[in-house]
Amino acid sequence: MPRQVDHMSRRRVIAEAVCRLADERGLEGVTLRDVAASAQVSMGAVQRCFRTKEEMLVFALGHIGHRVGERVRARLVRSPAQSAATALGHAAAEVSLLRDEHRAEARVWLAFVAQAAVTPSLARTVKANYAALQEAFTQLVQEAREDVAPSAPFDPRRAARTLLALADGLTTHVLIGHLTPQEAHDVLHANLSGLWEQPVQPSPTAPEAIRPPA
Repeated sequence: MPRQVDHMSRRRVIAEAVCRLADERGLEGVTLRDVAASAQVSMGAVQRCFRTKEEMLVFALGHIGHRVGERVRARLVRSPAQSAATALGHAAAEVSLLRDEHRAEARVWLAFVAQAAVTPSLARTVKANYAALQEAFTQLVQEAREDVAPSAPFDPRRAARTLLALADGLTTHVLIGHLTPQEAHDVLHANLSGLWEQPVQPSPTAPEAIRPPA
């Protein structure tokens, strides 16, 4: 058992080194040799933890997703009596990576997402991360909506999907300087407020639902 714990700890140290290098030079500049130097381990140690560079990148990507997820859960646990709407706002803000201390993490995340477009193994990890966040958002949206308009037609999954896409997009807009963090927060807040103020029609589920009236 101690050997397994040490092995996982080393994998995390290596993942952190991957993230540092990806932040400095992008994923194309991440080599096994440089990762070993940054993690202060031997090349052999890296190769014992990961059989290929792709396997190492997949683990590092999962490591980032886990770190963000832990922060989201910590925000929710910190005030268990808060409303679902407040909890949703906290979760969306964490996912957006808008704070200054998360700017490096945002750069690394976007580098991984770009690479995932051409690397199926990374794409699977990104999709799994988004799926988990969407489920969490859907539950919070449903609970918050029931507090303000329980009988109005509403599709919580579509609203959650929209919010997640918005939060993810705001990461890019802030990172390239198109929006300031405060402007991004304002956009996020406006979207959340709209969820509670206006009914959201359910998505069509059958061909008949989208046919024009006779």
